Amino acid sequence: MNWYAILAIYVLFWVICAFIVLPFGIRTPDETGEVILKGQADSAPSNFRPGTVALRATILSAVLFGLYYANYVQGWVTLDRFVSPS
Repeated sequence: MNWYAILAIYVLFWVICAFIVLPFGIRTPDETGEVILKGQADSAPSNFRPGTVALRATILSAVLFGLYYANYVQGWVTLDRFVSPS
């Protein structure tokens, strides 16, 4: 596997992980006791921290990509294990 493929697959893992970790730790103004501004949605987060989301996504994607790459190199789970011979 060349490094372009490795980078592309890692970026895909990172984007998916970013969407997975996005809702963790978010609190609404009702939960924090803040006043809702005129025009603000009730569900709008009051403590959104994009740096924390990026860090969590980076850690999770590194772990998942590491497992993916180890499986690619070692061949633990392959398509042949799921397809029965006819």
